[in-house]
Amino acid sequence: MIPFDLAEPTSLSEAIKLLNPDDPTVRPIAGGTALMLMMKAGVFNPEKLVSLRKIEKKYSSIAAAADGLRIGAMTTLNTIERSDDVRKHAPIITRTMVTLSNVRVRNVATVGGALAHGDPHMDLPPVLMALGAVATVMGPTGERKVPIEELFAGYYETVLEKNELISEVFVPTQGTKKGAYMKVTTGSADDWPALGVAAVIDGDGKAIKSARLVASAATDKATRLKAAEAVINGKTVDDKLLAQAGEAAVGECEFIADVRGSVPYKRELMRVYVRRAVRQALQEPRLDGSGAH
Repeated sequence: MIPFDLAEPTSLSEAIKLLNPDDPTVRPIAGGTALMLMMKAGVFNPEKLVSLRKIEKKYSSIAAAADGLRIGAMTTLNTIERSDDVRKHAPIITRTMVTLSNVRVRNVATVGGALAHGDPHMDLPPVLMALGAVATVMGPTGERKVPIEELFAGYYETVLEKNELISEVFVPTQGTKKGAYMKVTTGSADDWPALGVAAVIDGDGKAIKSARLVASAATDKATRLKAAEAVINGKTVDDKLLAQAGEAAVGECEFIADVRGSVPYKRELMRVYVRRAVRQALQEPRLDGSGAH
């Protein structure tokens, strides 16, 4: 790596002031698990990094309230994985963390960094999208709310300005909804997925009132499967209906080929795993923890 300057502001507002939107060689760094790999590979050569490790502690905390969970952007994935509040209010996140990369990465990677990086292979974004989560984004002119569903603009691209930072992620209370995340890997269980599908469903037995379905990894960004949702909303699940939902998902997505699979392979995965994710979600305990199944 080439030499670089490191700034260590002690407040989020100070960090934002250090980010120059007209200077691409200045970048913020949270956990650094992705940025450091890019720097070592020579993909990115910053002249100055703005570390967020010393900003206010409230941005590394988790708070639960009646309306939902508030997760500071600097909260590590390991902290989220072990949080009793997360396990109680959004257990789908806890289950997802177990196979999200490895424990060394989870110990330092942050939720804000995972979102701001914009990597379509990440496991957490589709889950947060399915839960209807919203990011608070801070910039020089104040804050704005960005639904995670609207955060990603393309392959490794987000709607964040160069001098904006995610400060918090809010996960609304899910009530009696059920949820599941399924990933397909061509390597170990914690490897990057060839496809990830998140399903959060409000229903009674096999009758679905409404569903939020999100796919990632096979597409250039985490993508809401609205056509597939329309197929199953208000219906009772059976094999024929789920096959139709899988076909609808294939039809509405732009697939990408990479080392984890060709476009035809990922299309077939989508057909299969949309069905499996919906069935798995219906079998899970309620997200509010108030019922067994």
